[in-house]
Amino acid sequence: MIFKINNLTEKEVIYHTINDKEFELLARLIHGEARGERYIGQVAVGAVILNRVLSPYFPNDIREVIYQPGQFSPVSNGQINLRPNRTSYRAARAALEGQDPTRGACYFYNPRTAANKWWFESREVVVKIGNHVFAK
Repeated sequence: MIFKINNLTEKEVIYHTINDKEFELLARLIHGEARGERYIGQVAVGAVILNRVLSPYFPNDIREVIYQPGQFSPVSNGQINLRPNRTSYRAARAALEGQDPTRGACYFYNPRTAANKWWFESREVVVKIGNHVFAK
């Protein structure tokens, strides 16, 4: 369900209310998870983070979603600390402006590297973009 406040979508409301640190963190997660992927794949990773923020099943802010234990490999392997490139920042902004190539997915994985592939494969696949599978 999408609601609007002053003609803004839920994601646009987040965009207008997050601080610079949260924006930077989103770009860092995108960079850590999807650098080397096409731009649309990077936007998709950002969209999953925002879909989780808006979901009642996950924490309700970007930082808590990203740092939720065991969720994102860049957090556990330190790549979250890499400086994002321009494309990662553009992808973060696009996701915050409401672009969602995943059509609402809250999960993604790379089938070649996923540790718990059996769990991901139990989810409803929405779309495959680059090396990632996006699921609900």
